[in-house]
Amino acid sequence: MSTPLTQPVISAERRKLLGKTAQTIAGASLLALVDPLVKAGAWAAGSDAPEKPEVKVGFIPLTDCASVVMASVMGFDKKYGLKISPSKEASWPGVRDKLISGELDAAHALYGMIYGVQVGIGGPKKDMSVLMTLNTNGQAITLSKILADKGVKDGATLKALMDKEPREYTFAQTFPTGTHAMWLYYWMAANGINPMKDAKIITVPPPQMVANMRVGNMDGYCVGEPWNARAIVDKIGFTGITTQAIWKDHPEKVLGTTAEFVERYPNTARAMTAAVLEASKFIDASNENKKKTAETIAAKSYVNTEMDVILGRMLGHYEDGLGKSWDDPDSMKFYNNGLSSFPYLSDGMWFLTQHKRWGLLKEHPDYLNIAKKVNRIDVYTAAAAAAGVPLPASPMRSSTLMDGVVWDGSNPVAYADSFKIKG
Repeated sequence: MSTPLTQPVISAERRKLLGKTAQTIAGASLLALVDPLVKAGAWAAGSDAPEKPEVKVGFIPLTDCASVVMASVMGFDKKYGLKISPSKEASWPGVRDKLISGELDAAHALYGMIYGVQVGIGGPKKDMSVLMTLNTNGQAITLSKILADKGVKDGATLKALMDKEPREYTFAQTFPTGTHAMWLYYWMAANGINPMKDAKIITVPPPQMVANMRVGNMDGYCVGEPWNARAIVDKIGFTGITTQAIWKDHPEKVLGTTAEFVERYPNTARAMTAAVLEASKFIDASNENKKKTAETIAAKSYVNTEMDVILGRMLGHYEDGLGKSWDDPDSMKFYNNGLSSFPYLSDGMWFLTQHKRWGLLKEHPDYLNIAKKVNRIDVYTAAAAAAGVPLPASPMRSSTLMDGVVWDGSNPVAYADSFKIKG
């Protein structure tokens, strides 16, 4: 089945050249350098039909699995001649293992997990691919009500309590090289707490966070929604900080797969990315669409919690569990006119800098070349053309994090070495 765009016919050799061209782009204008045939939606010689008409895409029960689920439920996949079959998974290590083995074709995945596998930390080493970013923002660090009763309300007051009342403080993240571990460590270090020395860090699957806090297994955790909002509804925790307050518009989950899958099924990879892009556009288009999405993913087969627990923070309506409420303009975004979905090279590089900072990587990797290899801007560009999604001006971007430190990908070695608190 063809996409809605008329596809120029190009040779396999030409397609290979285009792929290499797109992957070598860095720092210069993306739009200026991408071949016009790619921008027009060109993909394969003779046909753009997916080589594999059905794909099994793993997800963890989290709000940000929404675009993968909605691509299937709303039939955006059919538009591209594809059937996406979402597969509910129990843990991130399970997702990693099934991607590596090929049991899953692709997955809603932690950005840092894909990069960890690429460089051989946090699991077996295998060449991986990021096809698109699934969302920005929308995670949080939840602290226990026990800490609140001792006067803790943020990072500074947590540091003060830990200094005043020394004991083993335990915090949970969801995967050692993943996004939640990096947000938790960054926040703790910005408040003068060394997560590697001053606390015990454990790994807990996202849906099990609330239950573990309820029985006192941890003082805090970093996870995706709705498991921060759930802790507030259940009156066992409060939001110490949202991740968008750590890094506005930070990258979060990605549509991840193996490099082998992309090479074997390039049309399928493009079609799958285009379908999820369509779903991302749908979700962000209106509050009514967000409500429909929340109602859909609340089902037992997906996130398995009350719709209202999901919807509030999707709409940007926040309560911290300590009496403060606000509307957050930087809540979870799936599309944001293509800015939330583009796989920026600098985003992938950032996770590598933090892996080096915390001792997960012993030596500096080749930051930019790894990002060029993993982040498949060639696939994304073709999918974006098919789905009518605009491209940013550059595959690099600049951000200022909570401590005032600027990250733009220009000097990753100096950036990784610049932090006073490290592993």
